[in-house]
Amino acid sequence: MPNASGNACTPGLGPGPGLGRGLRPGPHANHFSAPVTALLAALMALLALATVLGNALVVVAFAVDRSLRSRSNFFFLNLAVADLLVGECGIPAFRHLPGEWKFGKGLCKLWLVTDYLVCTASVFNIVLISYDRFISVTRAVTYRAQKSMTRNAIFKMALVWVAAFLLYGPAIISWEYVAKRSILPRGECYAEFFYNWYFLMTASIIEFFTPFVSVTYFNLSIYINIQKRNSLRNDYTVPSQDGLEMNFQGRKKKHIIFFVKPTERRSKKRKDQGLSTKQADLANTVASRLRLSRDKRLAKSLAIIVCVFGLCWAPYTLLMIIRAACHGTCIQHSLYETSFWLLWLNSAINPILYPLCHVSFRKAFIKLLCPGKAKVHPHMYM
Repeated sequence: MPNASGNACTPGLGPGPGLGRGLRPGPHANHFSAPVTALLAALMALLALATVLGNALVVVAFAVDRSLRSRSNFFFLNLAVADLLVGECGIPAFRHLPGEWKFGKGLCKLWLVTDYLVCTASVFNIVLISYDRFISVTRAVTYRAQKSMTRNAIFKMALVWVAAFLLYGPAIISWEYVAKRSILPRGECYAEFFYNWYFLMTASIIEFFTPFVSVTYFNLSIYINIQKRNSLRNDYTVPSQDGLEMNFQGRKKKHIIFFVKPTERRSKKRKDQGLSTKQADLANTVASRLRLSRDKRLAKSLAIIVCVFGLCWAPYTLLMIIRAACHGTCIQHSLYETSFWLLWLNSAINPILYPLCHVSFRKAFIKLLCPGKAKVHPHMYM
């Protein structure tokens, strides 16, 4: 039950994905012993450091390697910036340290807005990346025609941040003025809509459920498209044995053409022209296979990102809604804290997915981290 200050006995609840969602509310904040608190603070600091360094590497790689500056990779840059800020602003180790918020309500709101903004922007960037991959596979011709439209990509990147701010920012800033009262006790820092179940449910639909359904749809559509193309390729584009034999015989006869009479040469020329057409078809087939192979890699990388996103965000979102509905009395504190760790882990994992799933990033990372190795063994990142 809430205590006299209006806070539940279990601290740390917040309606969104970051730590500003509930900073030590009430006198029950210190649930852990001093050694455990110190250990958690150290682990949280390490997680923040790993998140910052990993995403900073992506940003630096993008800045120094011009080959990464494609439209799709701009969206990965936007995600890396959001996750970098999560590590800097959203995982403060002092959450578990004793004490109180001593920086005033204005800075509290500023921190909350930043915290919600960067975490929500990370989610929306994943949706943008998934949509971009969806268009590149299902509407390849249109996508290639617009591939150099950097201005359009920058507009979408900016739109992500605007949408992320509008979801929580105005509510954080103006909630107490609209409600004409504040539930925030002196010395504490969390959002005014701390236990407003209706707001939390609506925000969660926009912030997690809709994005998760969207990226799942994009991924399934990509998979189905690839399966159809793979089936068509097997049915129509694989050269037959007869075609291969004709190609071989045609190449063999080229070497004896100077023994043929002029009339036969003209006939042979027409046949060679037909053979050149077959060679063009073969080249198109090879190009189609390369595009299909590329799209398969895109689908796999997208599937990994989607799965990681779902596993990291779903526990927190569900527990947050349940906990708000029961006013903090039905969810164990340790379980809720674990969901926070999964949430932060997503921002630390994202930069690891780039070199594992994208050759261009893997190549850039090796150039930055092991330049000598990249020169001596260039095949290692091909």
